[in-house]
Amino acid sequence: MIKYVYDFSEGSSDMKALLGGKGANLAQMVREGLAVPPGFTVTTEACLRYLEEGTAFVQSLWIDVETALERLERQTGRTFGSGSEPLLVSVRSGAPVSMPGMMDTILNLGLNDDTRSALAEMVGDDRFAWDSYRRFIQMFGNVVKGAPSERFESILEEVRRDNGVAFDHQLDAEALASLVKRYLSLYEEVTGETFPSDPWIQLREAVEAVFDSWNTARAKTYRKIHCIDDSMGTAVNVVAMVYGNLGGDSGTGVCFSRNPADGEKKLYGEFLVNAQGEDVVAGIRTPQPIGELAKVMPEIFEELTATADRLERRFKDMQDIEFTVERGKLYILQTRTGKRSAEAAVRVAVEMEKEGLIDRREALGRISPEQVERLLHSQIDPNCVPEVVSRGLPASPGAAVGRIVFDPDEAVTMAEKGESVVLVRPETTPDDIHGLYAAKGILTSRGGMTSHAAVVARGLGKPCVSGAEDISIDLEGGRLLTEGREFLKGDFITVDGSTGRVIAGEVPLSLPSISDELNTVLDWADEAADLQVWANGDTPEDAKRARSFGAKGIGLCRTEHMFMAEDRFPVMQRMVVAESLEERQEALDELRAMQVEDFVGIFREMDGLPVIVRLLDPPLHEFLPKIPELDKRIAEADSAGDDPSKLRKMKARAESLREVNPMLGFRGCRLGIVYPEIYGMQIRAIFDAMSSLSDVDLKVEIMMPLVQTKGEMTLLREMVESVASEYPQGSLRYLVGTMIELPRAALRAAELAEDAEFFSFGTNDLTQTCLGFSRDDVESKFMKEYVDKGIFPASPFHVLDRDGVGELMAIAFERGREARPDMSIGICGEHGGNPKSVAFCHGLGLNYVSCSPFRVPVARMAAGWAALGLID
Repeated sequence: MIKYVYDFSEGSSDMKALLGGKGANLAQMVREGLAVPPGFTVTTEACLRYLEEGTAFVQSLWIDVETALERLERQTGRTFGSGSEPLLVSVRSGAPVSMPGMMDTILNLGLNDDTRSALAEMVGDDRFAWDSYRRFIQMFGNVVKGAPSERFESILEEVRRDNGVAFDHQLDAEALASLVKRYLSLYEEVTGETFPSDPWIQLREAVEAVFDSWNTARAKTYRKIHCIDDSMGTAVNVVAMVYGNLGGDSGTGVCFSRNPADGEKKLYGEFLVNAQGEDVVAGIRTPQPIGELAKVMPEIFEELTATADRLERRFKDMQDIEFTVERGKLYILQTRTGKRSAEAAVRVAVEMEKEGLIDRREALGRISPEQVERLLHSQIDPNCVPEVVSRGLPASPGAAVGRIVFDPDEAVTMAEKGESVVLVRPETTPDDIHGLYAAKGILTSRGGMTSHAAVVARGLGKPCVSGAEDISIDLEGGRLLTEGREFLKGDFITVDGSTGRVIAGEVPLSLPSISDELNTVLDWADEAADLQVWANGDTPEDAKRARSFGAKGIGLCRTEHMFMAEDRFPVMQRMVVAESLEERQEALDELRAMQVEDFVGIFREMDGLPVIVRLLDPPLHEFLPKIPELDKRIAEADSAGDDPSKLRKMKARAESLREVNPMLGFRGCRLGIVYPEIYGMQIRAIFDAMSSLSDVDLKVEIMMPLVQTKGEMTLLREMVESVASEYPQGSLRYLVGTMIELPRAALRAAELAEDAEFFSFGTNDLTQTCLGFSRDDVESKFMKEYVDKGIFPASPFHVLDRDGVGELMAIAFERGREARPDMSIGICGEHGGNPKSVAFCHGLGLNYVSCSPFRVPVARMAAGWAALGLID
């Protein structure tokens, strides 16, 4: 026979799945001999039965509840529902996983007119009994019957005003008696029923209400956000009431065994004298800092401090403790693992490891990759309530405040004057790179999580909200329009790239904190990990930053980004529009010197570590203005009497390069094969830089993009070897490899490995070509609905699609290693910084993941977690 009801004396902390976190910990504290009010727990299994069968199940359950309550009466010496010493109880939820504030609680259950009088007589305080009664009516009405709390609060405010007092505890017994009468009338008005005077009916309806609260909208939303299993159910704890509202020697409070904001090992919390539990969090009265308890009740403070330390050592984690003092006696009502900031999580884990409370593996398990990410970016101050005017995709984490600018050049100008700016664009292009760099944050109305704006923003460590489709951007008029609001150039906005929120005006930010403790934890993660973490970096500054964050190499150096600087872009455009090989070669010679300079800086910064340089990948039209812009500039030149011939030439070239789908067109290695002089220039620039760095331990690898056939790979390998033959024999050590970013490349990996010495999965393009999705379109058009409907668990451009893209990766990995067993294989797409995707790469057996420098610490923690089995 299944047991559905357990006294606290029968349980333990190992029974959270059955008794819920609250019930299991209460039971453990009873075992430890702590002062816990007696009670019993109705199990999560009972909840699940109730949710399936409804009230009919409660009928069969009820005899066990009645028997448990009889035991509780004997323990307390009081009688439920009658007698001179009435027993009141609290009815509280308790899921196996903590869900603070999501489910329901009812205090002072068992009160009616008779038991209220008996309670007043028992404690010798008529005011206290009326106060408890009014609290019970409001909580029962709201939780069980759905009566709006604000209706009760409105009456309470009126009574306070009529009596000339500011706080509830200042109301006398007569005023509270009048309040109870009005509450009972309101209950009848709202529900159409008389308030139940039978405590057994109260208890049954309360238990069912707590069970029902498992499936409230807020509880479901919380579980979805925190990935909590919907099938666990909640337990119900029935606990003998202890009273903090019995006068100056009573009180209630909440405390943490360590500071949840920064992790300091010091009691942290609040309390109120002459109050019940909800008063501390309701905001009606201002609680006192827990340290003041030492002055008001010094012995209680000493006992509470010792108890907090004892609980922390028992549960081996920071504790969140609820307590009540009843006439000078301390009771512990709950203990659970305390929620904490990312900063506190790191400090607490490191210090507990040093104290010997937990081992290193447990310490690592206390700090999620997501918490590491939060430490690296500014965030919206959690204490502010911002005005959200739009929502888009959380494309790059962190938050930024700045004045709206719509033009990248203006962003640079304003930033040089010391202004903080947010660059607002319908979408960004490579032309905007200087503005992206200058801006504190980026907002676009189009584009997805891997759009240009998103990718560049993550690389720069800039907050970005992309695809905010409900905003309208008027570039000509310098206006940003949302529903009911207009923002002009120069107005302040805040972008929250961690949540996708766009916020009116300036809001306070909390600054990132990179501590010694975080470095310690990341070193532990590296020791545990099988995967190395490398970084995507295109400049010496990127390389320096990546190395400072612990990257063990550069997994992707995008050479096209080197052409975006103000002095280089015109030269690159000259190369693109060149009409002859000689003209093109002239521009390439200038670009070669520029690239050499960049490679020298990157190689020097990464002395002793590998650097993978990817040759030119994007289509050439991306280096030219768009045709409508050229038409406008030509018209302006004609109007001003200027010569527009160069602009016309550029337009003709742009038209000749225009493609229906450029992502599947003339780009990647196809450029290098048709225009071998372009790739030849880049290869020579790499070798020139290597030749000039005799004092640097060089580990250079040259990567060919968008290869899918053996013919392409062979031709490109021969191209590199031909250029290398121009240099003294034996002076250059390098590898040649390719990106696997097309399904055919994955399937023919064995052939490619005959010439390619390494593989790197470019999962952005591999996802697009495998799924037939345009990443910038699907996320803004239908991906949210696909995720909501469960078609995909998450956007495949954010979390790697294991069943499709992952299967191709597995095939390429297996076939590549069969052909070349010592081949190094990694990943350099955006998924390289996503924790779940990193875990997949660990399982596949890759050598490394590569991500933007600002995500390196996140990936390091994820790699450690994957090796320890903490994430899969």
